[in-house]
Amino acid sequence: MTAIDISTRPIPFVSGASGPAGHFDEFCDRPLEFMARAYKECGEVSEFDMAGLRTVLMVGPEAHEAFFRAPDDQLNAAAAYQMMVPVFGEGVQFGAPPEIERQQLRIQYQGLKYEKMINYAALVAGEVEEFIKDWGDEGEKDFYEAFTDLTLKTSTHCLLGSELRYQLTHEFEELYGDLDRGLDPAALRDPYQAKESYRKRDLARTRLQELVSHSVRSRRDRGVVSNDMLQIYMEAQYEDGTKLTDHEITGMVIWFMFAGHHTSSNTAAWTLVEMARNPQYFADLHAEIDALYAKQKELSMNALRDIPLLEGFVRESLRLHPPLNVISRRVLKEFTYKDYTVDVGKNVMLCPHVAHKLPDYFPNPDVFDPKRAAPENVFASIAFGGGKHKCIGNAFALLQVRAIFCALLREYDFALSQGPEDYKEVMPTLILRPSEPCRLRYKRRTH
Repeated sequence: MTAIDISTRPIPFVSGASGPAGHFDEFCDRPLEFMARAYKECGEVSEFDMAGLRTVLMVGPEAHEAFFRAPDDQLNAAAAYQMMVPVFGEGVQFGAPPEIERQQLRIQYQGLKYEKMINYAALVAGEVEEFIKDWGDEGEKDFYEAFTDLTLKTSTHCLLGSELRYQLTHEFEELYGDLDRGLDPAALRDPYQAKESYRKRDLARTRLQELVSHSVRSRRDRGVVSNDMLQIYMEAQYEDGTKLTDHEITGMVIWFMFAGHHTSSNTAAWTLVEMARNPQYFADLHAEIDALYAKQKELSMNALRDIPLLEGFVRESLRLHPPLNVISRRVLKEFTYKDYTVDVGKNVMLCPHVAHKLPDYFPNPDVFDPKRAAPENVFASIAFGGGKHKCIGNAFALLQVRAIFCALLREYDFALSQGPEDYKEVMPTLILRPSEPCRLRYKRRTH
């Protein structure tokens, strides 16, 4: 007779599975609502079926800590994120062997050293000044669209240099958008299925490599050396002395742009919406920004650390509207959490949008409070993930958002031009963003 293991218990299975697809259609159509339903119905640990790929959702700081502390050979990111391989390219990050990904990550971090970051704040502020120069005294804009354009320019300027930044055309923006649209929730299950959005994603990756490779050849032919990430990629070597290929350089560019740009653009849009929803804070925000500029004429990285109310708006926007809401790992070795065991071959998933609404860690969780204290448990807030695979672009993204709002609030007030309830959360890809149009009014301040 086979002994029964009484140390584990079955993981609660989410209701509503439908045939071979399981919960796949509901997850693709309404991912946030589905994961919230799974938690409400099953609690801290639940299981659902993604068309044959069994997935376990874990919610809460204890579960998050266990997830992030698990070694790569047990809970593996690369195996879960194969949908990024056609975007970044074979041989880059999740499409590379672990030892190569480790070396590539070390190369990426070279662009986030202090001596690099200190130059970024002024560059962003300069882009914002260019952005607002034709605004006039008052008007109205779709700020999701505007911030997508602005942060693409600021990211490109800071990371890839002024030359490539000023070569930006509508084509570059469209190509980047095609990559983004190729990351819908269905890509978690199969990123290579025959879909028009995936075909455009692959064409965009090919064309971006042509553009980046042209810029690399141009620099080399002219002997130009610049103080940016592209130069780091061009000079970087693996441990065996091999240099990055043009294919790898393009993949590294896309990787870093995705890490910093998505967070910046979506967080900036939500931060501005929440400011306009909570106008009682504008006087204090303006006073904070005016005090910063009274001390110095140009923004610096150090100055951006001394703006607590603005920091609170950004932090609370990331809590209520986290850009990335699917953090996944593939189980390569049996994984045990409390009295649950997750078998090899399944996915384990975290969802910041659900986790950030837990009242035990965020009292009155549906209320936007820019003065809310950060939770004592560092694993309660997971907007940027955690552990060794924490988003590499988080420091740059936060610097961008702070610098953008320092420059904007120095000159303008903002107000809603739609009802407060009209600014909805939508997730057509794996990134959460405001619904369109996301229109707000602006008016020049009277100093």
